[in-house]
Amino acid sequence: MLKFELLQTDAPNSHARRGRMTLNHGVVETPVFMPVGTYGTVKGVTPQSLEDMGAQIILGNTFHLWMRPGLDVVKQFGGLHKFELWQKPMLTDSGGFQVWSLGEMRKISEEGVKFSSPVNGDKLFLTPEVSMQIQTILNSDIAMQFDECTPYISVEPKTKGQLTTLTEARSSMELSLRWAKRCKAEFARLENPNALFGIVQGGMHTALRDESLAGLEELDFPGIAVGGLSVGEPKEEMLRVLKHIGPKLPAHKPHYLMGVGTPEDLIAGVENGIDMFDCVMPTRNARNGTLFTRFGDLKIRNARHKADEQPLDATCTCYACAGTSGIPYAQGGRTGFSRAYLHHLDRCGEMLGPMLASIHNLHYYLNMMREVRAALDAGQFSAFVQQFHNDRARGV
Repeated sequence: MLKFELLQTDAPNSHARRGRMTLNHGVVETPVFMPVGTYGTVKGVTPQSLEDMGAQIILGNTFHLWMRPGLDVVKQFGGLHKFELWQKPMLTDSGGFQVWSLGEMRKISEEGVKFSSPVNGDKLFLTPEVSMQIQTILNSDIAMQFDECTPYISVEPKTKGQLTTLTEARSSMELSLRWAKRCKAEFARLENPNALFGIVQGGMHTALRDESLAGLEELDFPGIAVGGLSVGEPKEEMLRVLKHIGPKLPAHKPHYLMGVGTPEDLIAGVENGIDMFDCVMPTRNARNGTLFTRFGDLKIRNARHKADEQPLDATCTCYACAGTSGIPYAQGGRTGFSRAYLHHLDRCGEMLGPMLASIHNLHYYLNMMREVRAALDAGQFSAFVQQFHNDRARGV
């Protein structure tokens, strides 16, 4: 189902960890970034490209795959792996975040969530049991419990538009805990051979986060996730909660920070004991012309790139920057695409532009995590973090 080995720590300098997960479809070295494939594909990137850039595990979206293509189609293929031709491990979310994002279009009760399909308007009812049934058909190596994502800004009629109150956050957290118990029971009833993670909720209230974690530990999930961050709160609030709860997660289990975030966020997560990350930011920002590099972020739409012969990042070995040779520009490679060409593609609306940008951004994230693992292996994580921040501050 899931085997987690803790290989190295950065104690006493930080809570960073070096680990290894063995799942039904393969081994995952941690800390790891997981590219997001919402509809059964990482946007603009082929499975072969993901393999080439070293992706170890990717995500699928329970809610959207339930809507389209539907469970009958996926079941016909025996699960997501054969449907999308990805043979390495896969994680699926529970649908809870998507339900949260529907706002007033959904109605939450103890039993589950009623809402209208955003695809065809059908009346649907998503419960912890249904989420487990969907994820069993998807056959993901890691399934997530169905939870309610506690909002930063209240959507309750009496407090709408205000910060979510302690009372509201407690009610939401306790509902997620009750749903966690139901998820575990249904997962066992279905004899799902994969792993199920619980999700710590509690909003910005650290005492509630502690209660949520204690309840999940009693249920003894094989992995623990931190949800409900990066949902509109200020960065300092996110970091405050992360620094509080990350180091308290059980040491013998993998730790997953859901939906976060920037390169700096990932490094902060690793420093606070997080092993697994996912975020749409690399591909979404790529489609909007924002590129991540070792030396800061680059806006390819800026006019200053119109005739620039440099690649996006002179140290990068991705296909966009180094071509098929894999030799970075800084080491004499001259086979990658120039900033001028990528600027041109973006201005013309050519689909190759966001494809190359997505390859670069994902490669950057995956390579950054490779460097994190190497630094932990070598006992040089603190020096790596200092160099990382110095490089990012330098600018492109």
